[in-house]
Amino acid sequence: MAAAIDALTSPTLKHLREAWWDDVFTEFLAETLKPRPGNRILDVGCGEGLAEVAIGRLHISQVRLVGVDLVLSKVLAASQETASHNLRVKFAAADACRLPFRDGVFDSLYSVAVLQHVNDVEAAVAEFARVTAPRGRVLAVEPDNSARYGFSSTPAGRRAFELSRSFFSALSGQSDGRRSAIGPNLPRLFSESGLEPLDVRLFPVSLTLLGPPDASVWKSRREAVERALRSGAPDAAQWIGREYLETLTAYEAEATPAGSSFVEIQHTILFATVGQKID
Repeated sequence: MAAAIDALTSPTLKHLREAWWDDVFTEFLAETLKPRPGNRILDVGCGEGLAEVAIGRLHISQVRLVGVDLVLSKVLAASQETASHNLRVKFAAADACRLPFRDGVFDSLYSVAVLQHVNDVEAAVAEFARVTAPRGRVLAVEPDNSARYGFSSTPAGRRAFELSRSFFSALSGQSDGRRSAIGPNLPRLFSESGLEPLDVRLFPVSLTLLGPPDASVWKSRREAVERALRSGAPDAAQWIGREYLETLTAYEAEATPAGSSFVEIQHTILFATVGQKID
């Protein structure tokens, strides 16, 4: 779980859905989309098919599931995973901003932790609306990566959280955080694309460490920064990144002898926005 939501290794919740998706969220999805026999449901950003397997456990007869993902290897993995559960699901490699489907073909659509990675969020949401049938439901779940909470019981740890925000902002060139605050902006994005916002549900995601992390956690944190620096980071990020690496080393040195008195807390909120396609 720590690697999935660690703000010290990534500015986003990139792998979040595999870490926190549970029966409660599956029930929420079914309650929101109200699938009926014969419905066509699209998953934009299907990953490795986790959602399709979860929905399959609901045993809704004759629901036709379709999943798309930009990464071909994930599409292939999703196809294998659902086949192993005897589920009939169609998958395709596709861009969220250019969905390969005709207008109004799906009865409902959902997308979880995907828009935070899309350069043209408005275009993607417009595509969601285009392929959804009139009065069909759309569910998008996204965090507000600009409002993540991080706390450490050591001074170097608190400095590390400050530097992580500065470092990843410098890497993306989005120092104002406009692209990172996707979650709370979903109702506006829906309205602008012809989707009537119906509801916003909040899902908290938290991580608490009592006692210092083991050596592998510190190693993964440093390696994440080093990879980013090697990938052609701009000058501003290079300067911050070097200080960040030094601070992570100091953080480990403070945390290890602290023993059971050490605490690290990370927290974020996922915004689940439900919309309905306007006739």
